[in-house]
Formats: sequence, structure tokens, C-alpha cells
Amino acid sequence: MKQTSLLLASLLAIAVTACGKKEEPAPVPAPAPVEQSAPVAPAPVEPPAAPETEGEAQQGDTSLTEEAKQAVEGAVEDAKDAAAEAKEKVEEAVQDATEAAKDAVEAAKDAVEQK
Repeated sequence: MKQTSLLLASLLAIAVTACGKKEEPAPVPAPAPVEQSAPVAPAPVEPPAAPETEGEAQQGDTSLTEEAKQAVEGAVEDAKDAAAEAKEKVEEAVQDATEAAKDAVEAAKDAVEQK
């Protein structure tokens, strides 16, 4: 009977601590209102000049490819940073939950000993 009570108290304490540590996300500020002005005619768009030689066309393709590579590398680094930050937060939450569970077990033991 004592073991059942201790187990029940421990499980209850773990459940309460797991549900009680929710962080609310920071409120997102509303965007500032934008003043509407008279409609502006769009600027005329000129088609890009055709490359004079095949070499110039390949050079243009190469520069676009390099820009795309840099954009992808930047996105990968951002994703790695976000994953590392999330991992740290999860580890911290696990540590907090473990400590709370240990405290609950100790409290349950004390309560059983007092009876």
C-alpha cells in the first residue's frame, strides 16, 4: 500500500510539473499603419540586354549560381543555429522537469514517513 501511494504521488507530481511549465510566446506587435498616398505608376521595366557572346551568357549563369549557393548556405546556417537553440531549450526543460520530479519524490517520501 505504501509503495502504491508513493508511486501515485510521484506520478501525480510529474504530471503537474510537466503541464505547469508552459511558456507563452511573446505577443507579436501589430504592424504600423501605412499611409496611403496617390497611386504611383510603375517604373517601366526594360528587358535585360542580351549577352553579346556565349561566354558572357555563361558568366551570367555562373554568378546566379553563386548567389543561389550563398543563399542556400545562409539558410543552412540559420537552420543550424535555430536547431542548436531549440536543443538547448529542450535540455533545460528536461533538467527542470527532472529536478521537479525529484523534489516531488522527496515530498512523497516525507509524507509517507509522517503517517
